[in-house]
This record gives sequence, structure tokens and C-alpha cells, in this order.
Amino acid sequence: MAVESIMTTHITTVDMDDPLKKIGDIFRQARFHHLLVLNDGKLIGIISDRDFLKEISPYVGTLSETTRDRATLDKRAHQIMTRNPVVVSKETPLRTAAQILLERQISCLPVIGPDKEILGIITWKDLLRALMNSQPSSDPTLSAKPSYVDR
Repeated sequence: MAVESIMTTHITTVDMDDPLKKIGDIFRQARFHHLLVLNDGKLIGIISDRDFLKEISPYVGTLSETTRDRATLDKRAHQIMTRNPVVVSKETPLRTAAQILLERQISCLPVIGPDKEILGIITWKDLLRALMNSQPSSDPTLSAKPSYVDR
């Protein structure tokens, strides 16, 4: 099975000069955790919601907010992004994608086409979902129904 079969194809991108205020608005309105950063239509980086949260002041939006705190929202995408992200092609096997995520300790991989165009993104959650939806395994621990403790 290849990444093409489970990748997310509806991707939100930001420009390298977009301010963190705009990026924060996108993360608040969306149900995803990664934004691809473009420059002249080319992928140059990734921003995760964790990257964003590390960069803004924890006092933004509180009674203790100062001008300095608000200024953190003026930083630009290129200042906080992870540069030169690892990418995969749509033909990359899921096992290979999982191995890359684990070895590089990253949480997503942009999927690109032959002309370096962005086709989608695959995350560790996509891989887990594919595992859970796969054919029943001969391993009873993978095919057993989860049990929960009500506390």
C-alpha cells in the first residue's frame, strides 16, 4: 500500500512572509496540525501547531498582555518553520513513510509529484488509522476490540 491511498489532499498553505497572527487564526479554525510554507509556489518549510505555540507569548490574549507579547504575533512564517522538509512521492510504501517518521522524529511528510508540486500530506495519525482499518491481523492484540476503564 502506498501513501497515495491514505494521504490528505486538502492542504492549507501559507506564504513565507505570513505573520504568526494569520497562522494562529488558521490553526484555531482548522482541524489539522501542520501548515506547508510556500515561496513562489514552492515548498520551503513546515509549521506545526507545536512550532507555533513555542513562538508566541503565553500572555497573548490575557490581562497581563504587553506590547512585547503582542509583537510575537508579528513574526513571519519563515522565522519559525522547519526548513527543507523531508518529502515522499505518492508511490512511497506506507512502511517506508512510517520508518521515515520514526527515524527523523517528525510527525508529517509532504507528498510531492514529479514536478515537485504538492499532492498531499501524510501524518502519523493517517498511518495509525490505516493500520486500524487494515485487514484483521493474525495477531490478536491488533485485532482485539479496545477496552476502556471508566473512572
